[in-house]
Amino acid sequence: MPNANRGAVGFQSSEFEQQYDRPSKSQLKRESTALQKLGETLVNAARDRVKRIPMPEDVKEAILICQQISDHEGRRRQLQYVGKKMRKLTEEEVGVIQTAVDGWRGTSRAEAASLHAIERQRDRLLEDDGVITELRGRHPELDVQHLRTLVRNARKEQAEKKPPKAYREIFQLLKSLQGATQPPIESEEKDEDDDEENS
Repeated sequence: MPNANRGAVGFQSSEFEQQYDRPSKSQLKRESTALQKLGETLVNAARDRVKRIPMPEDVKEAILICQQISDHEGRRRQLQYVGKKMRKLTEEEVGVIQTAVDGWRGTSRAEAASLHAIERQRDRLLEDDGVITELRGRHPELDVQHLRTLVRNARKEQAEKKPPKAYREIFQLLKSLQGATQPPIESEEKDEDDDEENS
């Protein structure tokens, strides 16, 4: 006859199973590395951008000090200190900082796309005088005579392989026109991925 008490010793085996409520060591390491990298991103960012991010003053100060250090070893130590400060932030504070940094990346992509569009428009100006008429229609304030002179000078620079002074001036003029109005006039046939370095 089987013994009803067999195996029963007054406790359940699950009582001694370890409860892992805390993150694992590898998870903590990943989070620490991510915060260190976020700190480095802030150190490498423009000072005015860093100053605009809502974060504790001691963290902001550590980042701004690090930006001013040129000595390699001194900067490395300060970066470590920035990482230590970052690890003391709450999840909410880290979230605010991360959102701001992600916003910079989005802005940077938009800015790059806008600059490439201006470069393509400048190339169209040099190829086709009719683009000046289109621009005048969209921007009545445009000094057409000045733009025609710049275009003529830029073509001459290219033909004579001279430094692209007028070419750059056209870029700046188009950039100022784009300011608060519609995107630049695009050519349908132009390759959207055309990349032109001189600006």
